[in-house]
Formats: sequence, structure tokens, C-alpha cells
Amino acid sequence: MRSMDFLLGHSPDPDDAFMFYAMAEHKIDTRGHRFEHILQDIETLNQRALRGELHISAVSIHAYAYLADKYSLLPCGASMGDGYGPMLVTLDEPPSELGGVRKWLESKTIAIPGLKTSAYLALRLFAPEVQTVTIRFDEIFDSVKAGQADVGLIIHEGQITYAAQGFKLALDLGLWWKSVTGLPLPLGGNVIRKDIPRNIQKEVSEILKESIEYGLKHRKAGIEHSMPLARGLDQEGADRFIGMYVNDFTIDYGSKGRNAIREFLGWAGRRGLIPEKVDLEFVE
Repeated sequence: MRSMDFLLGHSPDPDDAFMFYAMAEHKIDTRGHRFEHILQDIETLNQRALRGELHISAVSIHAYAYLADKYSLLPCGASMGDGYGPMLVTLDEPPSELGGVRKWLESKTIAIPGLKTSAYLALRLFAPEVQTVTIRFDEIFDSVKAGQADVGLIIHEGQITYAAQGFKLALDLGLWWKSVTGLPLPLGGNVIRKDIPRNIQKEVSEILKESIEYGLKHRKAGIEHSMPLARGLDQEGADRFIGMYVNDFTIDYGSKGRNAIREFLGWAGRRGLIPEKVDLEFVE
């Protein structure tokens, strides 16, 4: 059996660290394949995937609309916000009505974590006419406090820590999406380059699935492995955050998760926010 060396990109946050814990710590059989773990923020990974630099990577589902020619989606490793997701937060008092929030946002500058992030695409679906400034995801709180932006679009553990940082919630985009579609908001997925032999793609998919399942079965050890990337979360907070984004959808999208991606990208395509026709290809 042919073994390969892979560049594997994922975000420096607790849920990705948890997913890849068993692989990083050699807790499972990797079939002779070797994985070099590259930890970078999601927008950097999106851009590297656009250039085809990584064999396997976590990417934003938004970015996948531009990657479908080079990469296939792995059926495991998804980050889905089922009734929760990226949050718009502010130091001011936000409007209480949904329509008021949309109009209010149009007069604000919003700090976003990247133009190819799913958080940004969800924002544009909610409020098409917004002014934004791109800030690295872990610097958004500080950028709003410094007056570089009025509103922050928060991803990762900031969804749990925003109140402790003195911010108020204007809108949870995952909750809004669920209210209008009944579906989870597809935020991130794992992809693999199409030029890798198909049988190897399937092996990698199996290895990743085993890694996720191992973490879920050995939760305490997986959380402890993730703590260096928890950025202000205690162990209980990290456990809560990991539980939000490592779940049944992560083991396999299932029909509901696949439908959520089609709906999300379908909405965006019809509104001219991405290329209209995106052919989803999964490693099955």
C-alpha cells in the first residue's frame, strides 16, 4: 500500500485541535501516512487552499465555492452551527428588533475575520449592504475597543467570551439562519486535493473519522490536548465550545448537513455573492 506525506492545515482553536488530537498524538493507525500539522487562522488556510498549497485543509464553506475545481469535501470534520454561530457584537446598545439590527448595521463599520469566511457570507446574506474591515479573528475584540470598527463579527471561542470582554450581542447569525431555513449553518469543512489518488483520499477520510471518534470517546484527554489553544477559556468553557462544533455532524454531514451546504451556497449564488453553480463533490 502506497504511503504519502501530507500537509494538513487546520485552525489554531480548540475544536480543530480536538478533531486532530488522535492523529497528532499517534493514537490511531494512520496506515503509514505521515501528516505535518500546519496551524493557521482560517482565512490564511482559505487563501492557501485557493493556491492549492495544502493536501488536506480545514476551509470555510464559503471558500469552497472557489475551491471545488481543486478539492473534494471530506464527509467528516464539519463545523456546523445548529441554531448558533458567528456573532455580531458591539460595545454600544444594539437594536432589539431584527429589522432594526439590519438597518443599524448599514451605518456601522464591521470587523470581519476574512472575506472568504462563512461568517462573512452569512453576514452578507443577512445584510447585503455593509461596510467592513478585515481583521485577524483573534484581534477583533481589540479592534472594536480601539475604535477601528463599531461592530465585531466573532468566530471561534469569542462566541463564549464576548460578554466577559464587555460586549453586547446584536445578532447570532446561526440562530437567524436556522429561523429562516430550519437548517444548521455550515461554517467549516475539511477538503482534500483531487489530484491525490481516490483510494488514498478514502483512506484519509477514514483516518480523520477515526480521529474524531477517538477524541469523542476519550474526551477528557482530547480537551486537555486542546487547552493550549483555548485562548482565555477554562477547561469547562473549552469543553462547551468543543461540544458546539464537534458532534454528530462532524463525524458525517449526513443528508441534513449536505442539504445545509447546498442551501447556504445556493442562496449566495442566487444573490451574486459567489459563483452561481457550485458542484459539491464528497469523498465517499
